[in-house]
Amino acid sequence: MPDPDFIVAPVISPTSFAVEPAHSALHSLLLLVVADELSGLDEWVHRTVAALTPERRHKNRLVMNGLYFATVPDRSWPSFSAYIDHLAALDPTVLRDRVFNAYAQIHQAEECEHCYKPDPMREQTSIDVPALLGSVDRFLEFLKERFSLDKLDLEIESEAYEYLKDPPAMQSLIVSHFRNMWDEVLSSEWERVAPMLRASVSAFRQLDFGAISKFEVAKRVLRHEIGQEWEPMFEEIGQVIFVPSTHTGPYAGKFRSGDTLWVIFGAHVPEGAQIHAPDLSRAEILVRLNALADDTRLRILKLASEDGEQRSQDIMARLELSQSAASRHLKQLSATGYLNERRCAGAKCFTLNPTRVEDTLRAISLFLLKE
Repeated sequence: MPDPDFIVAPVISPTSFAVEPAHSALHSLLLLVVADELSGLDEWVHRTVAALTPERRHKNRLVMNGLYFATVPDRSWPSFSAYIDHLAALDPTVLRDRVFNAYAQIHQAEECEHCYKPDPMREQTSIDVPALLGSVDRFLEFLKERFSLDKLDLEIESEAYEYLKDPPAMQSLIVSHFRNMWDEVLSSEWERVAPMLRASVSAFRQLDFGAISKFEVAKRVLRHEIGQEWEPMFEEIGQVIFVPSTHTGPYAGKFRSGDTLWVIFGAHVPEGAQIHAPDLSRAEILVRLNALADDTRLRILKLASEDGEQRSQDIMARLELSQSAASRHLKQLSATGYLNERRCAGAKCFTLNPTRVEDTLRAISLFLLKE
């Protein structure tokens, strides 16, 4: 009699690294929407936005904002083109239902950023889709109950409402936009960056992350402290796939479908990996230096260095910054790791991370002097 255990299910690691062309392309399209709001993104993003016609920029915002949940892949795909073909072959109503299924998992507008994404672990609320689609005002009120007003573009959502009422038109819009953007904007860039992405994935696969939690892996991959409020999201999910990007700069992105979370991070070679990738090293140094190449950001760092922990309001007052300007600079410095961020008495407080400054100097020395 054969061993009853001679056939076993493969062991799936809770964390892995992959190029993920479809998720990577979608994230780049999302960056084109927020390019005016974030500093420190890769130059390709700003150059591409500047080259887009107003009509194409608007269409990209409509698809990636208003119809976002219809575009999120529910699994990995070998190419963005393969995913576009899949979307084209779906029943249009399935795409429409993706949107409302996601909304059903969002109970109310909350303060933490990651709470604005659907959580399949929560009990879903019942949504009367025909009733919602009977009135644009009712649809917008429904969204206001789930998202804070600063997260909503009511003009875009009103336009998306018209497409949600007409699933075939919505499908045609998404598919045609993705195909045009791939053919005319993304495909040539993908050929350029794909070798760097594969090098980053290969480097991370050399390391053993088996003994630490998914949240600890995320902190090591992103290379700076992320808030403890993120820990439940990582620990409740079944699998986390880390996807490198050359476009995202110091920022992280994420897509979630079911029990899988895809985390987009700035492509780099981790410490301890035995791989030579000068293009990645140069790109990483540019991300770090971009954060320092601004007088206001240097003044913020100097303030934190000399006077210790600073509240965001104090930084605004002492440096005479508007809320939007302070937020943009602090986001970049925190994402790059030069500032550690925490919640304190209902505000955000920041301290200098001297280790990150020292790491930057070492990275430059290693790249230029081979020391």
